[in-house]
Amino acid sequence: MSEADRAFVGSIPEIYDRLLGPTLFEPYARDLARRFARFDGALLETAAGTGRVTRALAAAVGPRAAITATDLNAPMIARAAELVGLRNIAWRQADAQALPFDDRSFDAVVCQFGVMFFPDKAAGFAEARRVLKPGGRFVFNVWDDLAANDLSQAVHEAATSLFPDDPPAFMARTPFGWHDQGRIRAMLAQAGFTDIQVEIMALETPAASAADFATGMCTGSPLRTELEARAPGGLEAIVDQVAAALTRRFGPGPVAGHGQALVVTAI
Repeated sequence: MSEADRAFVGSIPEIYDRLLGPTLFEPYARDLARRFARFDGALLETAAGTGRVTRALAAAVGPRAAITATDLNAPMIARAAELVGLRNIAWRQADAQALPFDDRSFDAVVCQFGVMFFPDKAAGFAEARRVLKPGGRFVFNVWDDLAANDLSQAVHEAATSLFPDDPPAFMARTPFGWHDQGRIRAMLAQAGFTDIQVEIMALETPAASAADFATGMCTGSPLRTELEARAPGGLEAIVDQVAAALTRRFGPGPVAGHGQALVVTAI
């Protein structure tokens, strides 16, 4: 994974939240939040992004819960803080691989689709374990194989077809590239977790249109960096071609995409 894979800067956070948030992240945010219904402890969220899970958690937890939402990228936290004005949330820029919190500070740690972006996943797991109180739980999700996520797979295929000699690999390499259950279990065990459960979660990922989703992926994610590197000044034309490919496949109207992820709970 390159540093560019973690670069959510410029206009990316706004586009990411507006065009990708409702499709990829809102359905799974609701799923994670229901697992914390009436939770009343100290909850740490890592890789909070633009706050999709944060908002869902704030609505689900009990009245005494305290949520600390963190992300490595300051622009993402700034976008989230603009959208979420709730009293039980504290925002902080922080690296999940080197958390600025004392040992045994939290009753739970949650992370939505962030682990794949950790350069040192073992360190991220060890830090989650360190800041958890005895018996605390670590809940996170990661995307399953790209082939099990039809809208994202279609963007990947369309984008790579435009550059057959140097295909952009961000999507297969990073967001959809870390879902081996054996590897996940082994790394969590190495970090000190003993009770590890993995659940396959298939949910509908609805998009307002295939073209909107294509635009979101090509301009609101680090895929944008790869596309711009291959065709300087040509991003708009690339977006048009990828959007046209998805529209041919899924139609011009609203799309009921299929998503699949792994939800991991470790204690």
